[in-house]
Amino acid sequence: MGKTKTAKELIAERYGKEGTKEREKFREEAFSFYFGEIIKNRRKELHLSQENLAEKIGKKRPYISRIESGEDIRLSNFALIANALGLTIQLSPE
Repeated sequence: MGKTKTAKELIAERYGKEGTKEREKFREEAFSFYFGEIIKNRRKELHLSQENLAEKIGKKRPYISRIESGEDIRLSNFALIANALGLTIQLSPE
């Protein structure tokens, strides 16, 4: 039986070591996926369709679909969507 690996080790093997381009790409994609899931779950909690949400923010339904699927989102559009869904955005220093 092999040595047990930590999550950090597994991520480094699959997506590269911290600081590499591959790892940064993974991080960005993970954040986009995470934000998309938050938006989708909140939209469903409010019983809104993608079309309804798109209308509220002046966008088209395919845009909402792409965001919920993990496409990168501009901060200004993220703020519009968050506001339409009654979500807050909090920025704080690490």
